Amino acid sequence: MTTDILITGTGMFAGRMALDIAATAKTPVTVVIAGRNRMRLDWLRTAGNARAAMFGTPARFVSHAIDLLEPGASDALIREYQPRLVVQAASIQTSTVISDGGSRWTDLVAEGGLSATAVFQALISGRMAAAISRHAPATRLINCSFPDVVNGMIAAMGHEVLCGTGNVAILSNVFEGARENLPEGRLRVLAHYQCLAPWRLPPGQRGGAPAPRVFIDDHEIADPFADFSHCQLTPEPAIEISGASGVTLMLAFVAGREWRGHVPAPSGLPGGYPVRLEGDRLMLDLPEAVTEAEAIAWNDAFERRNGLTVEAGRVRYHGRLRELLAEAGWEHADGFAMADLEEVCTGMLKLRDDLSAQPSSRQSA
Repeated sequence: MTTDILITGTGMFAGRMALDIAATAKTPVTVVIAGRNRMRLDWLRTAGNARAAMFGTPARFVSHAIDLLEPGASDALIREYQPRLVVQAASIQTSTVISDGGSRWTDLVAEGGLSATAVFQALISGRMAAAISRHAPATRLINCSFPDVVNGMIAAMGHEVLCGTGNVAILSNVFEGARENLPEGRLRVLAHYQCLAPWRLPPGQRGGAPAPRVFIDDHEIADPFADFSHCQLTPEPAIEISGASGVTLMLAFVAGREWRGHVPAPSGLPGGYPVRLEGDRLMLDLPEAVTEAEAIAWNDAFERRNGLTVEAGRVRYHGRLRELLAEAGWEHADGFAMADLEEVCTGMLKLRDDLSAQPSSRQSA
C-alpha cells in the first residue's frame, strides 16, 4: 500500500494536524495515523473522515495500531505504506513540560531550557529517519518533536529531514494575523524557539528578552515587541497554531503546488526561517538584507549561549543547561556521540525519573 501522509503519534499535536487536514484539503489525500493508543486511533480515524464529509474535502483517513518504541516499528511502517511524506509527532517527552511544575526535573527544564529534553525528542524521530533512509529514501520527513534542535541531530546521524512544524511558524502566523497598523508587503520572520517564551508573558514583562527578527519585504522592524505588543501566547503549548502551522505545507507538498511560509530547521539547520517549496525540497527565502550564513549564525547563537549543539557528530551542552546537568550528576553533561543516542537516552530516562521523584526546590524555598 502507498499513502500520501503518514502521521506517527496520537497526541494533541498529531490530532490537530490530522483534523485540520480533514477540514482544509483541496485535492485528494490519504492519511495513515499510527500509534499504540487504539481508542485514540479509532477516534482520530472516525473524526477525520467525519470532518472530511462535513467540509466536503477529498481527504481519507486510515489508522494503524503499533507501538512506535518497539524494535523495528518504524521500519515496518515505512515498508508497508511507502509514504510520500512522514509527519513524526510521537515523543517520550510530552510538550506539557513547558508548563508543568512541582519537581526537580521541571525545575531543570524551566531554568536550563527545553534542550534538556532533546535526547527524548530525538529517539523516535531518529529511528524513523533511519528507517526512511533504509527503505524509502524518496520519502520526506517532517519532524514535529523539538525540530529546532532535533533536526540537526537527525542530520548529524546522516539522515535527511525536510523541516519541522511550529516555533517560528507560531510567531510568523501570529504576526501575520495582527499587522493592522503595519505597511503592506511580504512578512518574513527569523526566530529560534527560544524567542517564543517572551510572548507567553504580559507585554510589560518582555523587555530584554530575545526578540525575533521581523521584516516587511526587505525592511526590518526595529522593535517587534512594540509593534506586536497586543499579541499574546498561551502559557501552555500553542497547539492551536503550532499543530496547524505545517498543514498548508503538507497539502501543498502532496498536491505538487508552490508554497511559501515559515518552518523550523529546514534540512537540519538551527532555528527557524522563511522558506519556499521547490518540488520536494525547501529553500531559504530570506530578505535581501540577510545572507544565508548570517541567518544560520543568528539562529545558532541561541543554543551556543544556552542549549545543545551538534558538531562533528557529537552533542555538546552549553551555558546554564550544562551546569544544571552536571550538578544533577548527569554523566554526559560534557556531551556524547550521536552514535550513542540509544544508550544515552536510557541513562537520561533514569535521570528524569530520579529528578521527577524529588520535589521542586522552588516550592520549598
